[in-house]
Amino acid sequence: MINLEVKIPNKEQSYPIYIEQDKIENLKTKILQHIKGNKILVVISEKVNHLYGKVLGFSQDEIFVLKDGEKEKNFNNYKKILEKALKLGLTRKDAIIAIGGGVVGDITGFVAATYMRGIDYIQVPTTLLACVDSSVGGKTAIDTIFGKNLVGAFYQPKAVFINLNFLKTLDERQFKTGLGEVVKYIFIEKSCFCKEELNFSNYISENTEKILSRNLNTLEILIENCIKLKIAVVEQDEKELGLRKILNFGHTLGHAIEKITNYKKYTHGEAVVAGIRFAFSLAEKKGFIDKNYRFFAEDILKKFCFRPVTKLPNNKLLKAMKMDKKADSDKIVFILPIDYSVVKEFSFNEEEIFD
Repeated sequence: MINLEVKIPNKEQSYPIYIEQDKIENLKTKILQHIKGNKILVVISEKVNHLYGKVLGFSQDEIFVLKDGEKEKNFNNYKKILEKALKLGLTRKDAIIAIGGGVVGDITGFVAATYMRGIDYIQVPTTLLACVDSSVGGKTAIDTIFGKNLVGAFYQPKAVFINLNFLKTLDERQFKTGLGEVVKYIFIEKSCFCKEELNFSNYISENTEKILSRNLNTLEILIENCIKLKIAVVEQDEKELGLRKILNFGHTLGHAIEKITNYKKYTHGEAVVAGIRFAFSLAEKKGFIDKNYRFFAEDILKKFCFRPVTKLPNNKLLKAMKMDKKADSDKIVFILPIDYSVVKEFSFNEEEIFD
């Protein structure tokens, strides 16, 4: 087992992250050891509940099953989960447990942040994407018709339990979407100011085949490195006032792609990879990097054979990007590469982006 810890300096708050390969049936006991009260609400992905519900062993009375898909991260389900918590009589001493991918974690975290003005919650990510990204750092949210994650709160979990055995049954496309967030860390590593030098691009290059074959020991180190980089950023900037914005590398265009295709045509990781490619192209066009670095990035992305995103209308992309929470007044904000593993924030007028 790998134990990591997130420390939020201003709040004197910290929480553990456990990365392990133990049997899934042992997970419930470990989770309950982090809960003060007697009552719990378990919000679980429909697919995960089908595959592991019996093995996890939670009572049906305390479970809320959330259908799969980004579209389920909405106001209606937020209300239903709150009502389930009220029906169970949860108090501030009790806890809510999120078991599933990023959708489950995001909406459950937002419920926890707002239920009785804050209740403990525990993250149990079951997808690679959630393991390396959304389960750590305290971003919680729901989507609206205007865009993704526009209503939410910064609210840290009580603990995060990452059990690699969940990844064995993850379908190939969802596994690849997680790798879309993984490769992001290659290009922002130096900007994270992690105290430990991880040389993440070397690890990815040397272990590509093992990663794609889902060797659990390799994935354990992969996830650990991603989380170490994210922890380094979150501990310096919990609420995305400065440094944490670098984690949005590839996401400005990525979120726009998801929005205008109604979150149905492309996964989050596929959209982010398209956003990374565009960021490198834009950075080269603006003279921030040379073509050699763009070729280097493209070689890394090619290793994982990400599903390509077809050309979408510029006017629709611009409209969606202007609605993004990262937008600054009338300008669109991009995180762009400026050197190997170094990125920086830039703001552009819309005519400067697709010129």
